[in-house]
Amino acid sequence: MLDIKFIRENKDLVKKGVTDKQFDPSIVDEVLKVDEERKKLQLEVEELRSERNKVAKAGKPQPSEASRGKEIKENLKKLEPEFDKVDTKFLELLNQIPNLPLPNVPVGKNESENVEIKKVGEIRKLNFTPKDHLELGTKLGILDFETGAKVTGSQFYFLYGDGALLELALVQYAMELLSKEGFLPVITPDLAKSRFYLGTGYAPKGVEAQTYIVEGEDLGLIATAEVTLAGKHADEVIPENELPKKYIGYSHCFRQEAGAYGKYSKGMYRVHQFTKAEMFIYCKPEESEAMHQHILEMEEKIYQNLGLPYRVLEICTGDLGAMAARKYDIEAWMPGRNDYGEVTSTSNCTDYQARNLNIKYRKKDGKIEFVHMLNGTAIATSRTPLAILENYQNEDGSVTIPEVLRKWMGKEKVEKRNK
Repeated sequence: MLDIKFIRENKDLVKKGVTDKQFDPSIVDEVLKVDEERKKLQLEVEELRSERNKVAKAGKPQPSEASRGKEIKENLKKLEPEFDKVDTKFLELLNQIPNLPLPNVPVGKNESENVEIKKVGEIRKLNFTPKDHLELGTKLGILDFETGAKVTGSQFYFLYGDGALLELALVQYAMELLSKEGFLPVITPDLAKSRFYLGTGYAPKGVEAQTYIVEGEDLGLIATAEVTLAGKHADEVIPENELPKKYIGYSHCFRQEAGAYGKYSKGMYRVHQFTKAEMFIYCKPEESEAMHQHILEMEEKIYQNLGLPYRVLEICTGDLGAMAARKYDIEAWMPGRNDYGEVTSTSNCTDYQARNLNIKYRKKDGKIEFVHMLNGTAIATSRTPLAILENYQNEDGSVTIPEVLRKWMGKEKVEKRNK
């Protein structure tokens, strides 16, 4: 959430940021209106409580004081629930104001106005008609959506043989590379309490719903380890000398993909369950831009080492979502769709999530401030294998394994599996 004091003092700036993100700016006026009501009630309650304490300290009250004490009690009995109701409404409305885009973010209405920063790598020229990953994986006997649909439902799949080994190799590769860069490897739970998936922006309801919730429990299946890594330091004050904290978290990820109708979703591109290695950083506010570039650099290093052609996009204001103040996507070339497709994303959420989850740091001078929090995909084991299968395919239907993965795969090619 945003700081209400900042909103009060910068109403027009906040409304512009909200508008640039394609949210309704009237929410700012609504928050400020309820804020005034809340402040008035809070003052009345505090004054009555103060007066009640004075009466109590005075000892045995005179009849007039006893009468006033009773009056105070009755007024508080009425005003305290009223304040609680208004305070709850205030917080609900405040949470509807998105994080503001940083000044250098390109202004745009939707994904069509994202800005291409650069392209890296040569797109391979094939002298044969390429197959998409679904056909390749099925014919190789390593990818099975049919059994996934039978056992679980649509958009679930089984991996066999080299398909399973490829996923594990990618995770090990990311963990090894990033641990050498100072990221602490973490395996997180696949479930989180609502406070954490809501606090990081993953809604269980509505047109963009992502989270599968566990009926009868305050739990949901996480959409990314960002949720659990963000929750790790909730309600903590981190000493300044421990920042930045850098994690590379491994988890399974579950997404309803509500609101994905009409989007490209063939095969492994848009599924309900996959595995991911996720970078996460806590840092001081003045470090967050450098840390954001650091995560992007790591993502590029991963895809350069995998030998996959890609492009980097800076996401415009209208495509940022609620939490991010700045965001980059990496899109790998995918021959099966004859286009680039997103494989990683990295977001600087500034102090927005930290305010939601009450995560601060203590400066050397003793002052306490909210940390900045950033996240970025290292490897998503649905789209990265997709890009490898399609870019490294051979005319005979086999797939060459990227050199950096061969020490875990123990071979140079994926060939048809003998059943």
